[in-house]
Amino acid sequence: MTPAKATQTLKPATAAKKLGIYLPAAPQAFQESGPTRAEFDELQQSPPEWLAELRRTGPHPRPVVAQKLGISISGLARGGLTDPLTTEQITALLQDPPAWLVSERATQAAVRSEAARVKERDAARRAADT
Repeated sequence: MTPAKATQTLKPATAAKKLGIYLPAAPQAFQESGPTRAEFDELQQSPPEWLAELRRTGPHPRPVVAQKLGISISGLARGGLTDPLTTEQITALLQDPPAWLVSERATQAAVRSEAARVKERDAARRAADT
């Protein structure tokens, strides 16, 4: 006989990161006890209203803010943004971008372009080797 499997739970910070939400904005019950794998899957499949609202309006954690602005997390730090932002604040930044945001978006575009160039070069090399 095999022993019964213990229920695996996620730490609240890990669950929040995987859900793309800012943990301090989540309900207290979520912050205090991590969900089991089954509960986490259920949160992903059919999010409750509090989760949908957090994803929609924020506040958003830095990785989500960076993604919505089209820059890196380091770019956020260079721009002086260390706090979570709401969707409204992100929209305001995109509508009237400060100089640092324009610069960071150009940097990110150059990084993506270089990554695509390297990927194409490597694919051509692999094709030439076969």
